[in-house]
Amino acid sequence: MTGALWQLFFEGLWITIQLMVYSAALAAAVAFGIGLARTSRFWIVRFLSGVYVEFFRGTSALVLMFWLFFALPLLGWQLVGIWAGTLALGLSYGAYGSEIVRGAVQAVAPAQREAAIALSFTPWQRLRKVILPQAVPEMMPPFNNLLIELLKGTALASLLSIGELTFQAKLARLSTGQSAQIYGIILVLYFAVAFVMTRIMRVLERRAKASVGRAVPKGEGWFSRKLPVEKQGPEALATGGKP
Repeated sequence: MTGALWQLFFEGLWITIQLMVYSAALAAAVAFGIGLARTSRFWIVRFLSGVYVEFFRGTSALVLMFWLFFALPLLGWQLVGIWAGTLALGLSYGAYGSEIVRGAVQAVAPAQREAAIALSFTPWQRLRKVILPQAVPEMMPPFNNLLIELLKGTALASLLSIGELTFQAKLARLSTGQSAQIYGIILVLYFAVAFVMTRIMRVLERRAKASVGRAVPKGEGWFSRKLPVEKQGPEALATGGKP
C-alpha cells in the first residue's frame, strides 16, 4: 500500500462522513417532524404523514437516488451527486426514524400528559417540557442502530460516482488488483466509524436518561467499568443491580 492509496482512502472516508452527517441531520428533522405529525389529533395530518412514511419506507433508497440524480434534470433541476445522495438517504431513513419517534412519544405514560394538562400547560409546553424529555431517552438505542444503517447506506452513493469510501476502494482495486487487502481495509474503516458513533450515542443516551433522573450503568458499554449497585441509581437499588 502506497501513500497515494492511503490518501485516496482518507479522502473517501472524509466524503463518507460528510454524506453521513448531512443525511443524518435531514433524517432527524424528517423523523421528528413526521413522527410528531403521526400523533396529531387531526386526522388529515395523521393521514398525510402516514402516506409519507409508507411511500418512503416502501421504496428503494437507491432507486430514489437514481431518480433524483438522473430523472430530476428532466424537470429542470440538476443536483450534484452528494446532495442527491443526501436527499435520498435523509428522506428514506427519516421515514424509518419517524416510527421510532411516534412509538416513543406514544409510550409516555398518560398520567404524565394529564398532569401537564392539570398544570395548564399549552400543547407546545407539554411537548417540550414533559413528553420529549421522557421520550428522547427511549429513542436513543433505535436511533443508534438507524445511524449505523445510514453509515452503511452511504456506500450506495458510489453508484453515482461520488468519491466516497467504497468508490475510492473500487478505484484502488482497479489500479492494484489487490481486492482482499483493499476491501479488508475499508471494512475496518467502516467498523471504526461505526464504533465511534456507537460510543457517542451511548454517551448521549446516558445524558438524556440522567436529565430525567434515570441512571444508566456504565458497565453496559464496551471498555467501561461497571459501577457498584449503590452507585447505579434508584432503579438498580430496587432490583439489586439485576436487569
